[in-house]
Amino acid sequence: MRILIAHATKHGSTAEIAAAIGATLREAGLEVDVRTARDVRTLAGYNAVVLGSGLYSAHWLREANRFVKRLLPALREVPVWLFSSGPLDHSTDFADIPLTEHVAPDVAPIGARGHRTFGGRLLPGTPGVDDALLATHRVGDFRSWDRIRAWAREIASVLLAESQAG
Repeated sequence: MRILIAHATKHGSTAEIAAAIGATLREAGLEVDVRTARDVRTLAGYNAVVLGSGLYSAHWLREANRFVKRLLPALREVPVWLFSSGPLDHSTDFADIPLTEHVAPDVAPIGARGHRTFGGRLLPGTPGVDDALLATHRVGDFRSWDRIRAWAREIASVLLAESQAG
C-alpha cells in the first residue's frame, strides 16, 4: 500500500509534521512518499492521501488549495485525511479544532475521512520570519509530536485493516 503525504508549508513547520506522519506510517509497514503539494501532478499509484497545510489567518496556503482543485476527481477515489497546522498556543493539546470556515468549503467535496489541527511553530531565526511578526505573535513551538504520531498510527491502523480485509 502506497501513501502520499502532501503538504503546503511557508516556514517549514508543516513540512516537519508531514515528515513525522510519513515516518510513523513507514514504521507501521506502509510505503510512503512525502512531497510538497506544489510538486504533485497525479495520484496514480497511491492508495491513500494525507494532505496538510499551514494556517494563516484561518486560510490554507495557496498551494494546498491548488492541489485540491487540480486533483479533486482523483482525491474522491482514495481515502484522504487532512491536517492543518498553525495555532500558536497549546489549544490543540486539549481539544480537536475543526477545519476553519475558510478551509472547510474548499475541501468538503473530497469527502475526507478525518481532519486534525496541530499547533504551529514561530521561532526567531526562522528564514522569512521578521521582527514585526515576532512582536505581534506568540513565539514558540506548539506542536505535540505525541499527538501527531498518535494520529498517524490511527491512519495506519485503518489502512492496514482495510488492506487485509480487501
